[in-house]
Amino acid sequence: MDWMERERKFILQTYTRQEVVIERGEGCYVYDVNGKKYLDLVAGIATVSIGHCNPQLVERLKKQLEKLIHVSNLYYTIPQIELAEKLHEITGMDKFFFCNSGTEAVEAALKFARKATERKKFISFTGDFHGRTMGSLSVTHKEKFRKPFEPLISPVEFAKFNNAEDLEKKVDDETAAVIIELIQGEAGVYPAKKEFVEVLDELREKHEFLLIVDEVQTGFGRTGRWFAKEIYGLEPDMMTMAKAMGSGVPIGCCALKEDVAEKIQAGDHGSTFGGNPIACTAALATVDVIEKEKLVENSARVGEYFTERLREHFENVAGVGLMIGFDVNNAPEFVRKCLENGLLVNNTSENRIRLVPPLIITEREVDEAMEIMTK
Repeated sequence: MDWMERERKFILQTYTRQEVVIERGEGCYVYDVNGKKYLDLVAGIATVSIGHCNPQLVERLKKQLEKLIHVSNLYYTIPQIELAEKLHEITGMDKFFFCNSGTEAVEAALKFARKATERKKFISFTGDFHGRTMGSLSVTHKEKFRKPFEPLISPVEFAKFNNAEDLEKKVDDETAAVIIELIQGEAGVYPAKKEFVEVLDELREKHEFLLIVDEVQTGFGRTGRWFAKEIYGLEPDMMTMAKAMGSGVPIGCCALKEDVAEKIQAGDHGSTFGGNPIACTAALATVDVIEKEKLVENSARVGEYFTERLREHFENVAGVGLMIGFDVNNAPEFVRKCLENGLLVNNTSENRIRLVPPLIITEREVDEAMEIMTK
């Protein structure tokens, strides 16, 4: 059965897929339709945080599926309320808007920023990626993504990442919000400098704009902390979350501080499926497993080990927890050869590899990956 040919015939070709049909997954491994086993260092693009088909997640989803799947936000549902309470505990934020993805979370944050400040202008950064819908695309830097769909929302300006002087020139009293990836993911794993973030925070106080921290890729233990903002001692006005939040079940969230939330009214935004019982149950189970199995700590420990091992063989290695990037001569070819040898990795450019494995990965699996990558 030629699954790839069937895919090409009926599915819109917006993705460049690797030549493999994945059928099932368990822990840090996936298996193709022929039974071949692969060590997965992509994890659904930093999403399958507690491993493929985690038994605790599966069991809780089964129980919720038998109980209630969807009723919309016209009514109260318990998993949504419980998840908001838990997120308040681990994020320090005050109010939460649930949606279905990271790009939707960014859309919500941009709308809320304009409503709360009554200003229009946004500042983003070179190298930042915030999504592909019209609002989130407007603050995504890569011209290849933006150009075919202009005009996008405006005004938007891009300051140079890690360049405080350029940022100072761009922000002013007309700025509604600055949005930032504290550790750039799609660009290839590049962290913000602490001094740069300090200047950003000072400018926020001076110009009274809102600060939106995009934690879609960095959240829920990926960086060896619950959230990247903790590394910088930063308290944003809003933060966006998704990916690892549901360990593979689609869910997104925009978190707000109280002084921003109080300016948002009923009808200002909405989502039919946002915060549905299945997605919220997945997120609750995910957070529970991360806490019980100390996966934030595991991310920090194994991430450091992985980064050290990579530095023995590769150039320009940058790692924060289990979010690691490094350079190779031909990244697409490197990805292809890894695939042939039972390893899933991802390239973000022609010479940059990004690794974002499940947070349950061990040193033994790191050694297995290194053996393949150094062939």
